[in-house]
Amino acid sequence: MTTPAHQIKRGVSLYSFQEEYFLRTMSVEDCIRVAGEIGARGIEIIPEQMIPGFPQVTDEFVEQWSAWMERYGTTPVATDLFLDTKLHPDRWLTREEQVASVCRDVDVAVRLGATIVRAIINTPPEVMEEAAPYAEEKGVRLLLEVHAPFHYGHPWILEHLEVMYRTGSPALGLMPDMGTYVERFPRVVSERALRDGAKPELVDLITRTYDDHGDTHALMDVVNYRGGGPVDFGLARQATHYIWSDPKAMLEHMPLIGHIQAKFYEMTPDEVEYSIPYDRIVPVLVEGGFDGHLSSEYEGNRHVQDAFPVDSVEQVRRQHAMFARLLGEPTGEDA
Repeated sequence: MTTPAHQIKRGVSLYSFQEEYFLRTMSVEDCIRVAGEIGARGIEIIPEQMIPGFPQVTDEFVEQWSAWMERYGTTPVATDLFLDTKLHPDRWLTREEQVASVCRDVDVAVRLGATIVRAIINTPPEVMEEAAPYAEEKGVRLLLEVHAPFHYGHPWILEHLEVMYRTGSPALGLMPDMGTYVERFPRVVSERALRDGAKPELVDLITRTYDDHGDTHALMDVVNYRGGGPVDFGLARQATHYIWSDPKAMLEHMPLIGHIQAKFYEMTPDEVEYSIPYDRIVPVLVEGGFDGHLSSEYEGNRHVQDAFPVDSVEQVRRQHAMFARLLGEPTGEDA
């Protein structure tokens, strides 16, 4: 048996099972059990979605959560925070309130035994800086999600990087979302637009422009001049929210990267992601010495639910079969 030359681990955001959880065909326990069975043993949870009574976390839930972790061989890794800046209808949250909100979510992570908190992209860098000492005291890392269409040269990300490098705080870092590496327009999205009444010629134009790395920001004008309707405009706008960039851009900042949100839209039957070239992403992570979790984040569900049964479990299973292959994990025959 050959030991893989890396320390990358596999996990899943329970957000991946949102369809089944919403329809109550899977409980939180079911999500954790399935994750363990798939080999996605690092658990990421959105507390607002799956903890009854959030932001309160009862002792009873913590006890049950810990029992699930032990029962299914899983480990709490990350929680996801949302900075509800519009909590009040007549005003924005003050900086002090934003810092307090982040610190509250650090406390939630500690209660669950997670050491990583995903900071949503709209978290201001000054809020991250002020919350860092508290997170460090609690043994938690605040990782800014680098989410499409943001990238490492984006002014907002540069402001965050300035804080991270200037302070050198071990509590601050990055959580790249692999939606920043969408090389081909997601097929489930364009096919949904067709079912919703988009013009086939405009869908073809939008997908070809994106796939050729053309001027996606010009598509709104073209769709307008071609008599597009609301669905066409929606698809054109969506093309500006996906981006393709070189995964090697992560190498410069790899010491800051503590967790990967492994976004995917469609795992094909041969266990390959249709839009995102993980066969070129995973080697970059190995090269950079990344030692955190590849955490599945399935978002194809919302694009197929109108016409087909959603099988999030099978989609996540396929992604982890791909990860196991790309990470060189031994199969039953190799072990």
